[in-house]
Amino acid sequence: MRFGLRIPSFAWPELTHDDARELGDYCRQVDSLPFEDIWVIDHLLVAPAVYGVSWLDPLTTLTFAAGVTDRVGLGTAALILPLRHPVLLAKEIATLDLLAQGRFTLGIATGWDPKEFEVMDVPLRQRGRRTDEALDLLSRLLSEDAVTFKGSFWQVDDVTIYPKVSSPPPLWVAGGSLGHAPETPDKPYIAPGVLRRILRADGWMARSSGSDADMVKADWDVVQEFLQANGRDPKTLTFAHTQFVHIVETPSRDVAFDAQLPHFLRVMGTHRTTEDLASSYLLGNVDDIQNRIEDLRKVDLEYMILTPISNDPRQLDLIHKHVLGPFSG
Repeated sequence: MRFGLRIPSFAWPELTHDDARELGDYCRQVDSLPFEDIWVIDHLLVAPAVYGVSWLDPLTTLTFAAGVTDRVGLGTAALILPLRHPVLLAKEIATLDLLAQGRFTLGIATGWDPKEFEVMDVPLRQRGRRTDEALDLLSRLLSEDAVTFKGSFWQVDDVTIYPKVSSPPPLWVAGGSLGHAPETPDKPYIAPGVLRRILRADGWMARSSGSDADMVKADWDVVQEFLQANGRDPKTLTFAHTQFVHIVETPSRDVAFDAQLPHFLRVMGTHRTTEDLASSYLLGNVDDIQNRIEDLRKVDLEYMILTPISNDPRQLDLIHKHVLGPFSG
C-alpha cells in the first residue's frame, strides 16, 4: 500500500502566527518521511452535520506547503468544485502547479453542506451539474489556448490561461455512500453522477466521514462494476481512502479510546455518538487500527490518505512506525 498525509490544517478560532510556523515545520517533517503526498481538506465553514471545525483555504495552504517541501506531492482531498469559478480556479491551479514544480493532484468533490452553498449563492440542488460543467471547462482551460465555452453556468470566449501547465494535473474524485450523517443531502449509496465522474478520473477517494469499512468495500464493488460496464479496467483507477487517525501506544483498547476521544470530539463535534466515531474512523489500539487497514487492503485498497486528528508532530512518527512500516514495506 501507499500512503499520503492530509495535514491537520484546522482553522481554529485561536490560531496565531506561531501556528503557521509550526505548520511549516510539520510539512517539512512529512517531507522527510516516506509519505507520497501532502493533502488538504476543504470546508469554507464549519459543517456541523459531520465536523466541529473548518479548515484553512486549501490552495493557499498547498502553496505554503510547496514552499517548504521538495519531494512530496501536493493534493486536495477534496476541493469543493461547484463553489469555485472554473476560470479563477484554472489560474490558481496553473500557478500552484508551477510553484510546486508539477507536484499537484486535483482531488474534487461536489460538497454537501447547505450553509456553504447558501453563503456562496450557489443552489445546493445544482452541485452535481455544476461540478460536471466545471470539470469540462477546467480541463479545456488547462490544456488549450483560446478556449470558447458555452455552458449552463459558465460562458467564456477566447480565454487563455497563463502560466501554462506542462500537463493537466491528475484528477481524483471523492464520493461514496453516507450512512452515519442523515443531516446531509447525501444518500446511503453512490449517486450515478459520482460514478460517471469516477469513470473519467485517475483516482477515487472513498470517504471515511459518515461511512464504515463495510460501506467502503461495498462502494468499491459498485465502482468496479460500473467501470467494467463502461469498458474500463478497474486496475487503471487508483482506489484510495481518506481516514482520520490518532495512534496511542497501549495494548488496551479502552485506554487508547479514552485518549483518542477528546481529539475526535474537538474536530468532529459533540453531536455524534461514540459508536459513530468508532465505526467511521481509525480508533482503538494499534491492532484495531492495523486490522481495519488490512481489511481494506484485502479488497485491493491501493492508497490511504491518513489525517491526524491532532497537530501533534509526534503522531507522524507513530503513524510511520505502526502504519507505513507494516503496510508499505
